[in-house]
Amino acid sequence: MADSSDIFKSSEPTIHHVEITNDTITGRAGLSLFVRYLRGIDLAPHLNRLFGTMRKNRKGLPITAIFKQLLCFFVDGTSHHLVHFDDLKQDDGYAAAIETHPETMVSSHTIKRFFAAFFMYRIYLFRRLLQQLFLWRLRVEKPEMIMLGIDTMPMDNTQAKQREGVEPTYKRSVAGFAPLQLMWGSYLIDAVFRGGSRHSNHGETVPHMVEHVVGLIRKRYRKDVPIIIRLDGGFFDQKLFRLFDELGIGFIGGGRLYADLKECVATCDPDSWQRYENDHQIWSYLELGDRRRNWKTFRRAFYTRPLCEERQLLMEFARQDTVLYTNLGQGGYIDNLLDEAGLEHLKEAAQIIEAYHDRGCDELVHRALKEFGTEQLPFKRFRANAAFYYIMLLAFFLYEAFKRDVCESVVPITCYPTRLRRTVIDNAGKIVHTAGQIILKVNTATWHRLNIEHLWYSSGSPPRFAWVS
Repeated sequence: MADSSDIFKSSEPTIHHVEITNDTITGRAGLSLFVRYLRGIDLAPHLNRLFGTMRKNRKGLPITAIFKQLLCFFVDGTSHHLVHFDDLKQDDGYAAAIETHPETMVSSHTIKRFFAAFFMYRIYLFRRLLQQLFLWRLRVEKPEMIMLGIDTMPMDNTQAKQREGVEPTYKRSVAGFAPLQLMWGSYLIDAVFRGGSRHSNHGETVPHMVEHVVGLIRKRYRKDVPIIIRLDGGFFDQKLFRLFDELGIGFIGGGRLYADLKECVATCDPDSWQRYENDHQIWSYLELGDRRRNWKTFRRAFYTRPLCEERQLLMEFARQDTVLYTNLGQGGYIDNLLDEAGLEHLKEAAQIIEAYHDRGCDELVHRALKEFGTEQLPFKRFRANAAFYYIMLLAFFLYEAFKRDVCESVVPITCYPTRLRRTVIDNAGKIVHTAGQIILKVNTATWHRLNIEHLWYSSGSPPRFAWVS
């Protein structure tokens, strides 16, 4: 048997020295596709219109240049510490990849001054921008039915209790922020940044958010599109349910297991229970009509009990009962819209139960956002952290759109940020200047593996973003 040291003998090519090169080389060649995509959707004029007044001196950097570097900072994801901007400022290859002159790369001090300049009105503008981006994606993807989800996302800042707004969340061991977020699929379309002590249905935030977004959809997309919203038990509120009825949208919301409800279910005939299953789970359920003491109307309710999870049967003591309420299938305006759209099957019990349990997809959006960005916000002041959070949401929305419009042939649209970064973004490239042109070169293996020619064309001709007034 050959000595294991044979594999290190000089018959193999050996690196003998390390030297410096003056070539412009980057390890983030894929960022050039993202920057090309930003230019293609024509986002810069809208950012300048909303935030351009933050530039107090013509000698300073344009606001759009700072936004471009911040968006690339989040999409790159190498580090979410602000001091990382100082490292990037020294990297000519990174600057070339994001189409920026090295002398206009921002430092960490520039970024800190930028966030310190935000006040609450400017922060509110991010919500308007997210809503307009949502309308843009509706016009691009043209859904026949819109399924919204709303939930809070605790952000763990336990180690930074001196920061404004860092308070204990409903997760007892976590202190931080608890923004309220409205989702459509994997897109975060609206959000309210809040302190950690704010519970799910705090104040009038939820009704105002839902009413405004539904109005935008009806006015700027289609008046007759069915809209259904999913909520967990933290939003169990008759006032919300009445609002959804008035808006003509459907809801599927979690309820609470009151003692009288449990007693009623216990006395029901076992034969009245029905069963529903899909590829992953099996539920036993009982359909009811329920009206709480202060309710004016009966609500359609389903008392559900899981029999199996991830193809594993559950013992009886491990089955967690849930109750959910809906206005689907009660003859309301939403039922008429579903019938006209050919989606009447969504009123069936099995579809309602599955739709509610698919709320887990909304939790996956939170997980993807935390992997894409960071839970730990860098500033002591609430408004600076709020601005940082909203720019992270903006970058995440654009990342999701970029994944669909450009990268779908390379990575699945359900992939998490790390996979897209490792596959598309983190590729070596060389930037050369020749004949008055700037050319990005990648090796042959990367060219064929990612079909760079197709990605380049797709990133340069995306659906253009237009503001709808």
